[in-house]
Amino acid sequence: MKYLISGGGTGGHIYPALAIAKEIKNKNKDAEILYVGTEKGLESELVPKEGINFTTIRVNYMPRKLSIDSLIALKELFIGLRQSKKIIKDFEPDIVIGTGGFVSGPILYMAAKRKIPTVVHEQNALPGITNKILSRYVDKIAVTFEDATKHFKYSDRVVFTGNPVRKEILDIDRDQAYKDLKIDRKLPLVLSFGGSGGQKKLNDAIKDILINNRFNQRIQLIHITGTRMYDDFMKELRENDVKLKNNIQILPYLYDMPKALNIADIVIASSGAITMAEISAIGVGSILIPKAYTAENHQEHNARSYEKAGASLVILEKDLNGKILSKNIIDLLDNKSKLGTMAINSKKLANIDATNDIIEIIDKLL
Repeated sequence: MKYLISGGGTGGHIYPALAIAKEIKNKNKDAEILYVGTEKGLESELVPKEGINFTTIRVNYMPRKLSIDSLIALKELFIGLRQSKKIIKDFEPDIVIGTGGFVSGPILYMAAKRKIPTVVHEQNALPGITNKILSRYVDKIAVTFEDATKHFKYSDRVVFTGNPVRKEILDIDRDQAYKDLKIDRKLPLVLSFGGSGGQKKLNDAIKDILINNRFNQRIQLIHITGTRMYDDFMKELRENDVKLKNNIQILPYLYDMPKALNIADIVIASSGAITMAEISAIGVGSILIPKAYTAENHQEHNARSYEKAGASLVILEKDLNGKILSKNIIDLLDNKSKLGTMAINSKKLANIDATNDIIEIIDKLL
């Protein structure tokens, strides 16, 4: 069997695609997989590292308002459609799978036009524009949030699967994680991060907490600033004569994120779909701070779905500061019953079999 997979732009689109590709290979060693992305997208770095065959097409984000940029994007789209047609003709896939990002548009569209079975996976509660358009043509739409169903015209094509998560998230030795991360298991741990690139508003709030000494020694904090924001973050702490104690760890990036997630009492994060899938797979209460500048404001829609389920508190970036954040953290830590209920509700939202459920959809179409 030949599988053509496409998704790109952000980790939120790429990691589910990689999880699907790995599970296909796990179940069928003879499967041929070709991943289609863009030359400059994050997928061009991540996919080859996984040993998956990778090729590219030319396609740009289409601006909403007519401008010179939209004309350029339209020209690139037609090039991408021609390239997609050639890739499909040469590779002859048995099925085509897309996980979002504008790169998946031409590939899925051309495959559907040729009557090749097609599946898209939508990670967010508010679907992206590419998947909304593709939903008119594809055979099946797998969704992470049941709330997403109402945004697709052809609801009979929609299947709730959840979001694929890394298997290593679920296979952590917690005792070893406490040792590796130098965490005292007797004290609550707050894990804070704003996605792989960081989040300025969250960084500013954490800086305010540290500068004004809003935490005490009974709270442990691991905060990940994002690599590009780390130096400025630490410089500002030094300028304010902040000396970090052993209960505070400020890091540019954390490769041991699965370990930290598994031992955290509270997770503070932006509300990207991958992050939310992982915190619910583990079952941990969270304070979600959706990034205000994401496409279609999808992060707020993601966060509100968890808030509605009683799994998270939501603070919008416009309302965020150190005083508000620290108050919410301390209130939750002082109310173990509420925090425990949030953790239980978070776990209820998880589908750790999401990857297998998507593979089952693929197998049925084949």
